[in-house]
Amino acid sequence: MRIIDSHVHIVSTIAGTGEEGELRALGDGSGRARYATGSVIQLIPECFGADRVTAEDLIREMDENGVERAVLLQGNYYGFQNLATWDAMQRYPDRLTGAAMYDPYAAGMKRVRAHLFEELSFKAVKFELSIGSGLTGLHPALRLNDEVMTEAIDYAASLGQVIILDIGKFSSPSWQVDAARRLVTAHPEACFVFCHLLAPNGREENEDQWQKALECLALPNVWMDISSLTHNIRPDPKPYRKTAAYLEKAAGILGADKLLFGTDYPSVLKEYSYEECVNMVLAARLPDKDKEDILYGNASRLFFGEK
Repeated sequence: MRIIDSHVHIVSTIAGTGEEGELRALGDGSGRARYATGSVIQLIPECFGADRVTAEDLIREMDENGVERAVLLQGNYYGFQNLATWDAMQRYPDRLTGAAMYDPYAAGMKRVRAHLFEELSFKAVKFELSIGSGLTGLHPALRLNDEVMTEAIDYAASLGQVIILDIGKFSSPSWQVDAARRLVTAHPEACFVFCHLLAPNGREENEDQWQKALECLALPNVWMDISSLTHNIRPDPKPYRKTAAYLEKAAGILGADKLLFGTDYPSVLKEYSYEECVNMVLAARLPDKDKEDILYGNASRLFFGEK
């Protein structure tokens, strides 16, 4: 089956920020990084043997796994990568598209976004809202439908951008489903993508709330990517029946035409191979046409304008 990966990252420099302050590479090429609190994490998989992940690394992985195109996203986990993303898109226009990212609470944000969207002409915007490595970690009082975020969404919608939202982990302060619905319904002309299938945590006692959240956002102008799904609901050993069950349920609520394959490359490679990520979709008890749409068709229409 043809494949588009709707959720990948490249990292020119580790420059993350979040609730633990700045996140910077240890500088030893290990891919590990240290927060300002002193805690150390494995940010980039050891297999890279480096503190960055280039567009060439990504293209090589795509070629080895039959992935035709990919969508470059950003998050405060790695730090803003706008210029690296734009450069990769210029060098590989037939393989890559991407979303810009900015902090709408920054004093100079109007100049920043004018450059990103009116000069560089990014066609998508992503807002990373999670507590651990997103805007809510930096701005704890943030509400998705407050004046600042509403204006940011108004601006994106006025330019016809695809609006990508990562509202963080299930039931965290950034997981503001009702506010997200109000934003979406206020902009019926805009296309919204929510990351990680709303990040379910795999606990049986939370299933009803997660399902209600999907139903709340089952709107004509909403899509969801499935990146890091198996990671979030772990443990789920082969043959990934738990992951498949989530996909099946999501397809029943949203429609298979609203689901987008994504890996969350490169971090996913710490746990799973690229082939395994594809096989997780193939394991779902869905018609082949639905799997084709999830792996390729939906993203080709949404991000690349194919009919």
